[in-house]
Amino acid sequence: MTTFTRRRGVTLGALTLAGALALSACGSSDSDSGSGSGTARTHTMKTAMGDVEVPVNPRRVVVLDTGELDSALTLGVQPVGATHSATEDGFPAYLPESRTKDIKEVGEIANPNLETVASLKPDLILTSKVRDGDRYEQLSAIAPTVMTESTGTAWKENFRTHAEALGKQAEAKKAVAEYDAHVADVTEAIGGKAKAAATDVNFVRFVEGADIRIYGKQNYIGSILADLGMGRPSITDKAKDGFSYDVSPEKIDLADADVIFTSTYGDPEKAGATRTMNSGLWKGLTASKGGKVFKVDDRLWIAGIGYTAASQILDEFQTDLTK
Repeated sequence: MTTFTRRRGVTLGALTLAGALALSACGSSDSDSGSGSGTARTHTMKTAMGDVEVPVNPRRVVVLDTGELDSALTLGVQPVGATHSATEDGFPAYLPESRTKDIKEVGEIANPNLETVASLKPDLILTSKVRDGDRYEQLSAIAPTVMTESTGTAWKENFRTHAEALGKQAEAKKAVAEYDAHVADVTEAIGGKAKAAATDVNFVRFVEGADIRIYGKQNYIGSILADLGMGRPSITDKAKDGFSYDVSPEKIDLADADVIFTSTYGDPEKAGATRTMNSGLWKGLTASKGGKVFKVDDRLWIAGIGYTAASQILDEFQTDLTK
C-alpha cells in the first residue's frame, strides 16, 4: 500500500487532552495500579520503539492501519477507532459490516486525526513505525502505543505482536493453525504440491499515479503464494527489495505467467488498467490466452494484511484455479 505523507497539525488542546489520558492510562509492569473504582494491570512488551507498558486486558483499542484492524477482528476484538484508506471512506468490504459499523473513523492511514484518537479515550493504540513512527510521542501521550517495525511481509510476526498486546495469544494460536490447515487444503485442491510448484503465478497491480507493479516475493501476497508452494516467474527475482518490479504498459509482456491476478488502486482509467489490459501485449500473455487472468479486490488482496483476509484470499484462489 502506498504510504501517504500528508501531516495534520496537532493543537495544544489536543496535546493537553492526550497528556491527561496518558496519565490515567499508565501503570506498573505486571502489577496493579490505578485509583478510584478500579485497578489496571499492565505488562511490559518489546516493540519497534522499545519497551512499552500495556494493559493486560485492553478494552478501548484504536488501530491505525488495515493489518492492525484485521488482526484485532481476527482475535475477537472490536476497535473503538480505526483509520481508512486515502482513496476510500469506510473500512474494507471483506470485513463483516456487523463488526465494523460501530468503529469510529479517525482519519487516513499514515495521517490520523490525533484529536479524534484522543477523544475516544483509548487504552491501547496499534500501528507500525513505517506508518506513524514520526507521531510516536504524540500517540504514546494519548495511550500506550505498540508499533511493529513495518507491514506487508512481516504480517505473521506482526500478528503475534498484536495478539500479545491484546492479550489474545490463545486465539492467535488457533487462527494460525486454521490458516495452515486451509493452505494445505487449497494446495491439495489445485492438484498438490508438484502441480503448484510447476504453475507460475504473477500478481500485477495497477496504481493510479505510478508505474504498473509486478509483485515480487517480499510482500503480503507473495508470502501467501509461497505458503501455497506456487511457482513464481523469474521476473519476480528482479523486484526492488523483493517488493515489486515496476514497468510501463509498453513492457507488460514482462509479466508473463501461467496465472495472473490483477488489482487496481485508484481509478482504472488513470491507473492504466483499461488501456493495458486491452493491448495486444496483454492479450498475448500466456495467462490471457489460457483464460487464467483474474481480477481481484485490491483492498482484500493487497491491503488486508492479516489472517481474516488471507482466509478469503485462499478461498478465491482455490475457486479461480479450479475453474
